[in-house]
Amino acid sequence: MTSNNTQALKAKIREICQEKQAVILAHYYTDGDIQDVADFIGDSLALARKAADTDARVIVMCGVHFMAETCKLLCPDKLVLCPDPEAGCSLADSCRAEDLRKFKEEHPGYTIVSYVNTTAAVKALTDVVVTSGNAERIVSKLPQDAKILFGPDHNLGSYVNAVTGRQMALWNGGCHVHARFSVDAIAALKDKHPGAIVLAHPECKGPVLAAADVIGSTAVLLKYATEHPDATYIVATEAGILYEMKKKCPTTEFIPVPPEITEGAPGCSCNQCEYMKMNTLDKLYACLKNESPAIEIPQDIARDAVKPIIRMLEMS
Repeated sequence: MTSNNTQALKAKIREICQEKQAVILAHYYTDGDIQDVADFIGDSLALARKAADTDARVIVMCGVHFMAETCKLLCPDKLVLCPDPEAGCSLADSCRAEDLRKFKEEHPGYTIVSYVNTTAAVKALTDVVVTSGNAERIVSKLPQDAKILFGPDHNLGSYVNAVTGRQMALWNGGCHVHARFSVDAIAALKDKHPGAIVLAHPECKGPVLAAADVIGSTAVLLKYATEHPDATYIVATEAGILYEMKKKCPTTEFIPVPPEITEGAPGCSCNQCEYMKMNTLDKLYACLKNESPAIEIPQDIARDAVKPIIRMLEMS
């Protein structure tokens, strides 16, 4: 697609949004073209809040499927669209509702804290949902004597245990993109760029986080870089965030950490989420035009799944 065609398609998307009273929400990990045309871009927490507050008739979530489900749970009376329903999430896939239900049956009395990167069916079995931006704060507010299962991200759970002093049981799940970052790759970049600040998402492995100068959600990392634009940054998270970082700080050098390639690893051999990249301008335009694919959640699941999300928003 030529640049002129791209701009024309973006203009059509904005026109149809106005016609249909639609709002486009996009995650930082989507392609730059998607971010450009969105009404709002953000991390999972910010997108959830925006969905809950919008008065639009139609919500288009450009992210992955669980994010669109979250929008529908918070806005059951709105039409929620997802440009590609096949845009999944390795984290969400690592925790099945039937497996979590079995854990609860075998471990009565546990408080279930689920990362937002989970299906609606898993959220329906959850006591409170968290994001990478509020997990530490919410876990800290839970009773000190509570028995807690944190899932599905083992790395994020380990990080929260470390900073809160908790001893939560951890589900054995992870993000296939963040799991690829290695200390060796960071060390090699630091040798080439002495004095560079390492930014890392808490979905990374413990040794990577130990090598980081700043640990936080995409929103936290972006805020730090924006407030300190004179530094050089080594960035250990999905590369889509670099687009907004460069927009906010055009003269700042951002260096993405390359992945450690392991045999049999799912997805592409790069520091990008192939599921997020399934959102394209063509698919976005088509879903707006046709008002499809629409997100639908069974009523019995939706009734229970929205409760831990609302609790998260109240505790954040």
